[in-house]
Amino acid sequence: MVVTVIGMGLIGGSLALSLREHGLSSKTIVVDQNDVHVERALALGLADETRGLLDAINVSELIILAVPVDIAVKLCPQILDLVTDQMVFDVGSTKSSILQAIHNHPNRGRFVASHPMWGTEFSGPDAAISGAFVGKAVVITDPEHSDKIVLEKIESIFSILGLHILKMSSADHDLHAAYVSHISHITSFALANTVLEKEREEDTIFQLASGGFESTVRLAKSNPAMWVPIFMQNKENVLDVLNEHISQLRKFKSCLEKENYEYLYELIENANRIGKILP
Repeated sequence: MVVTVIGMGLIGGSLALSLREHGLSSKTIVVDQNDVHVERALALGLADETRGLLDAINVSELIILAVPVDIAVKLCPQILDLVTDQMVFDVGSTKSSILQAIHNHPNRGRFVASHPMWGTEFSGPDAAISGAFVGKAVVITDPEHSDKIVLEKIESIFSILGLHILKMSSADHDLHAAYVSHISHITSFALANTVLEKEREEDTIFQLASGGFESTVRLAKSNPAMWVPIFMQNKENVLDVLNEHISQLRKFKSCLEKENYEYLYELIENANRIGKILP
């Protein structure tokens, strides 16, 4: 089938690569306002050609919306205005806003709201990875509003790519994503800023940083153009988890101030329980 990828970044590029490797795409069209991304996508073989939005949709069977979530909210209704029998899915990290934007759209059924739970700190088409989605989860939200045949076809594509499918409401997704994804990025950004503020010698950071520090601040390299809109759209849930996170940090701070090392031991021991969930 002919596939159009709107937004050829990390996720869009990796999807284009995976679809081709599994023989699911006969041609891939890139639509991207960033001319450099278009050139790189063509040079890397992620896409076969580029077209304008209307032309690309007209000749495609599948449209993948892989742009930052603030742009997706504006662009998705425009895409649905143009489709007839095409299938459309997005890959955004927040779901409520985009679904509100198309709630009453006559072509709502042609759209499947999805979120592959995978990513790296890198962006752009050069960050695309082969086999990126094998063994990963993809969340489909509010599936009851998608046409049954469209939903089944998209689910089949996800399964072929190696994803296991979870279904939930958009509200539940945004809440859970705040706890397991969005807070991780805020913590990483904050930790990086803390170290940069207190440790002014860059050579020292480079020389002393070990695996633990590197893994914790890895996400701090993530693109703000992607993450600020996510935090904006999921503000209430992010604030809720951030308040709890700050509360937990205060407990650790209080233990050290009061030299309550017994309770500090309990806090760390309790945190160890995550190992039973994530071995």
